Amino acid sequence: MESTARESASTMSPAAQSSGAQSNGSQSNGGQSNGSASSAAQALINWDLAASAAARLAPAGPVLDEKAIGEAVESLRRLADASVPHVHEITGLEAARDLRDSSVLVVDRASWAKANTQSFAVMLKPAMQKMLDSRRGTLSPAAAQVSGAITGSQLGAVLAFLSSKVLGQYDPFAALAENSSAPAAGRLLLVAPNIVSVERELNVTPEDFRLWVCLHEQTHRVQFAAAPWLRHHMLEQIDNLSGHLLGNVDSLMERASAAARSLKDRSATGDAPRRGAILDLLQDPEEKAAISHLTAVMSLLEGHANVVMDAVDASIVPSVKTIRQRFNDRGKDRGVIEKFIRSLLGLDAKMRQYSDGARFVRAVVDVAGMEGFNKVWESVDHLPTEPEIHDAKLWLERMGL
Repeated sequence: MESTARESASTMSPAAQSSGAQSNGSQSNGGQSNGSASSAAQALINWDLAASAAARLAPAGPVLDEKAIGEAVESLRRLADASVPHVHEITGLEAARDLRDSSVLVVDRASWAKANTQSFAVMLKPAMQKMLDSRRGTLSPAAAQVSGAITGSQLGAVLAFLSSKVLGQYDPFAALAENSSAPAAGRLLLVAPNIVSVERELNVTPEDFRLWVCLHEQTHRVQFAAAPWLRHHMLEQIDNLSGHLLGNVDSLMERASAAARSLKDRSATGDAPRRGAILDLLQDPEEKAAISHLTAVMSLLEGHANVVMDAVDASIVPSVKTIRQRFNDRGKDRGVIEKFIRSLLGLDAKMRQYSDGARFVRAVVDVAGMEGFNKVWESVDHLPTEPEIHDAKLWLERMGL
């Protein structure tokens, strides 16, 4: 567990930006205000406040001197590039040959949180507009400002917690934010302080661990390059789900309260909801269908990336066996409070997505080979359903493989 004390000049977080942490010569939107990204969204969630709260509340990163910081950033940039040919060889996806429409950024925790407020603003903009329209005339500007500040502060606290847990993230929505300078296909964020912190915690070879992480994260970048339709499909599905969840504010609040009580009861008995998050309990039939589809897609993406990172052998990552074993054992040492928060936010459900999706990918590849599996990137209709994720034979039969 990382220290909560801030060591301004000597920690990774504040120094990463000044060490050129944003690669490829492009500047992140981290310094731009995204409060104008959506006036509707800003009225209900103060995104700028969320970003600043996350930066303020995020735990300090590992203590490094300036030389070590520069070396870590350079190493991650280099290994991110070096991982792409391996992803191409393992997946057979030609999209890996040309990734000029997206970029790789090495960031600190505050920059990661800021980037996520920008993407959330993009993803939630339609639902927020609908919600605001439904309350027009009943929500005064002053009340909206207070509501936005409260929600922004709460979101900032969540992002602060997550900012110390995420090793990397492909953001396909970055270019859709207002005033964005991100490439058209998005950007890959590698969170340097977290990668350094985990490699120290596991006592593994930094070069090997960083390449191993980059293999997983670059696979996501290649997935969206191979299926350029996937970004807008996910936006449509997120809009559909958020529209359902936010469509009736009063009903949502009642269900949220019931969900929180249920989650507390289940946590006390050790029986968490299957998906782990509050969303698991906020479902009418349409919501359940939307969540099922998104769960299947995320399981596919995460499972496929895990298969790629696990496909490498000691010739590529010499200490890969040690890394896998120690990384998989990490969760056993989490405290009660962290386990509860992870359950609430669905982080343990995400780990199940890795394993469920990986089993699906391996089962398909065993029968149809990687070329047969790659049909999944051809169209929306080829995406697996949640039942198919758990029974690959159903997908294989539907694809005629």
